[in-house]
Amino acid sequence: MRTPIRFSSAESKFCLKMKISESNKYPSVKKVSDEERIGMVKEIFSTITGRYDFLNHFLSLRRDIAWRRFTVKKMNFFKTKRLLDIACGTGDLSINACLEHEVISAAAADFVYPMIKVGQDKVKKIGLSGRIYFLQGNALSLPFEDNSFDVSAMAFGIRNIPQKAQALKEMLRVTVPGGQIMILEMTFIQNRLFKLFYYIYLNFLLPLLAKIFSKNAAAYYYLADSIMNFPSPEEFAAFMRENGIVAVKIYPRTFGIACLYAGIKDSSNQDKGCL
Repeated sequence: MRTPIRFSSAESKFCLKMKISESNKYPSVKKVSDEERIGMVKEIFSTITGRYDFLNHFLSLRRDIAWRRFTVKKMNFFKTKRLLDIACGTGDLSINACLEHEVISAAAADFVYPMIKVGQDKVKKIGLSGRIYFLQGNALSLPFEDNSFDVSAMAFGIRNIPQKAQALKEMLRVTVPGGQIMILEMTFIQNRLFKLFYYIYLNFLLPLLAKIFSKNAAAYYYLADSIMNFPSPEEFAAFMRENGIVAVKIYPRTFGIACLYAGIKDSSNQDKGCL
């Protein structure tokens, strides 16, 4: 049987330190190393799996469902009829895509095995096991050949990856020329009228609500911190362009609480596999 989660020595020590932290909070993403942050993310997502879907829907007032549906409607499958869903969690993006696009199949990858197990159970119940394949994998070293997918997408995952440039380059590598690279992510709201309310919600109301339903309420302090430290929509779109993704468009959702960033792999690089 596959071991659900493996931690390096440094990650294990870090996770232990987090569990006994008197503040009951994870440190800010600005104050940890890349290795420590990876350990922190593994710890978080391995402890909230049971209530993950419920809390996503509840704490976003079910807007996360609408954001995923909007994303899959923007997908274009023209060659391989395949989607790669990176940092897939329990597979909601893959499920929505397969329901919207009846001719496609999806590979759903995540590095936290308990999430994958929940996802496998979900797709089995709704009869999509033959079209959605789950695997435990690293976004920085994807186990796929060049030019394998029409669409490479990530929903609410890039925020948790320290080496974002490498993740984007891997997405480019496995996407066919002319195919889409799509990032759906939370961001700190830019609208002045709602900024203060959103700050209060993220830092006070959201963790308070999470305490009622989650065994690891500290995870939602991390959520707030990671959102507030994520680049602005314009900055992240520019970052995507700097890493070789062309024709990047920003689609703000729900007053800018989330944004879909959709770009293209330049078809002039057809024989290179990646940019």
